[in-house]
Amino acid sequence: MTTLSGRALLGCIADDFTGATDLANMLVRGGMRTVQTIGVPASNDAVEADALVVALKSRTIPAADAIAQSLAALDWLREQGCRQFFFKYCSTFDSTDAGNIGPVTDALLDALSSETRAGAFTIACPAFPENGRTIYRGYLFVGDTLLNESGMENHPLTPMRDANLVRVLQRQTGSKVGLVRYDAVAKGVSTVRESFDALRGDGVRMAIADAVSDADLYVLGEACADLTLITGGSGVALGLPGNFRRAGLLGESNNAAQLPHIEGLSAVLAGSASKATNTQVAAWRETRPAFRIDPLAAARGEPVVEQALAFAQQYLDRSEAVLIYATATPDEVKTVQRELGVKEAGHLVESTLASVARGLRERGVRKFVVAGGETSGAVVQALDVRSLRIGAQIDPGVPATATTDAEPLALALKSGNFGTIDFFEKALRHLDGGVQ
Repeated sequence: MTTLSGRALLGCIADDFTGATDLANMLVRGGMRTVQTIGVPASNDAVEADALVVALKSRTIPAADAIAQSLAALDWLREQGCRQFFFKYCSTFDSTDAGNIGPVTDALLDALSSETRAGAFTIACPAFPENGRTIYRGYLFVGDTLLNESGMENHPLTPMRDANLVRVLQRQTGSKVGLVRYDAVAKGVSTVRESFDALRGDGVRMAIADAVSDADLYVLGEACADLTLITGGSGVALGLPGNFRRAGLLGESNNAAQLPHIEGLSAVLAGSASKATNTQVAAWRETRPAFRIDPLAAARGEPVVEQALAFAQQYLDRSEAVLIYATATPDEVKTVQRELGVKEAGHLVESTLASVARGLRERGVRKFVVAGGETSGAVVQALDVRSLRIGAQIDPGVPATATTDAEPLALALKSGNFGTIDFFEKALRHLDGGVQ
């Protein structure tokens, strides 16, 4: 245990499962031993960690439900003694005008009002330069392309058609939204804090923060040392471990990423329809066995789960990893959505892959690579995973993890947009390696 205070320091709430592991990965890289829980734990027993991340599945549910779940997570994190709190969402700010980033942030700020120093104020910074997400003058870029021209405008659940995050967030909240401009960030921590003070004085409660490099994220992270609540993508968490060290609350750790070796068979499950996952599925299929889940066939009552498991068994018998996927092109997704409805189609894919995951575990699979935030949430719930110890990074934003439950499992939970083209192969090699 590296926490000098004896209790967890940073308490985090993530709106999906892969986002939670993405954030936890950043904290482990900073030397914080990190545990991720799947949902809000039923017990208030102390968890041995420097940082705690509660993974919710709240990104696309009604705002009132997202608020209730987030506040329940906050209550548990407070019971654990956390000193600072982090609300984590996607680096592409996935949230419609009726979405949850603004309402949840408002609710958390209200709940923390008694602990908030210098007035209720927080930043919103989803920037993740390592994965090509940068913010300049409030506009979010994916690589060299504005968010609304990056393919995210075709997202089946949260189509992003405006790259100006100040406008996007302002449409979600009655609180005043401002901007921490790059001019201030480039001048350093003290200037950023002056910008915070000026924004507060102008009645701003939430401010989008510009960042185009990791150096900017370290500046923002240090500037946020006195904020009770921080919101954003995982990138801004880069600077947070250093704050606790400077305050004398966190020691050095050389084994924050250490995981046990787990024996067993391996499988890959993919439900994301993102460009990155489509290319990863295509690369795998060139040389490795794969079975495609057809949502329309599942909707007709055909035994697609049984078919997928029968296909997998012939390769598992030879200790060969197999891919089961529902990944499709945007046009294919739209066809299914027209037939079944948007929410119904998504739920069907998730529940089908969750059933496949249970069947694979019964057949001896203990190492799972899962692509897609919603899919990952469904799979970990199906496998009855309660909490994860976070290990070393596989690709930016994606760490290896191991369950802390009675049945040991090794998991790599990947956001749909993350990972190199050979991610599935790379992740399986990483999980096979055990301790990093």
